[in-house]
Amino acid sequence: MSFLLNKTELLNSDWENEMEGNKQGFAFVMNTDPSNAKEAITWIYQASVAGNVRAQYQLALCWHQGRGLHQNLQEAARWYLRAAEGGYVRAMYNTSLCYSSGQVRVQAHRLARKWMKKAAERGHSKAQFEHGLGLFSEGEMMKAVVYLELATRAGETAAARVKNVIVQQLSATSHDRAMHLADNWRALPSTR
Repeated sequence: MSFLLNKTELLNSDWENEMEGNKQGFAFVMNTDPSNAKEAITWIYQASVAGNVRAQYQLALCWHQGRGLHQNLQEAARWYLRAAEGGYVRAMYNTSLCYSSGQVRVQAHRLARKWMKKAAERGHSKAQFEHGLGLFSEGEMMKAVVYLELATRAGETAAARVKNVIVQQLSATSHDRAMHLADNWRALPSTR
């Protein structure tokens, strides 16, 4: 695994050693236990502070799961948000979950919907399913079918069942239009 290096890191004569440390940090998060968990967290933290969105997401997971750190859901939410703001799709999805559950502060449903939509627009299948459910609850049947169809195509089997219920309430024209939109849908760019 590698990081994109900024100019400062490229000028640093120890950048190869830093890359090894970052690999150790990611190995820790990915359950391939390195010899020194504290050092692994240090590398992940340093990469996170330097703006690496993947590291920010991994640090959030460490806080969320209590892996190498004492579990702290507010810290997890803070790092998920930073990674989401940097374009990391899985962080967008988790940020939405944090806002809807109140982990960030008091429940913020508007922000939860915002981040869920962003993740859905970038191809996160669970976010497409959740966003489709949200659109359905708001009465946006055709849009809901589009996102539920996308989630279904990505393997979310529960989305197919919900979509089939909604389709029964749509006119043939609306159903055809929703399928056309799903067929021509393209994910927005992200850092994944």
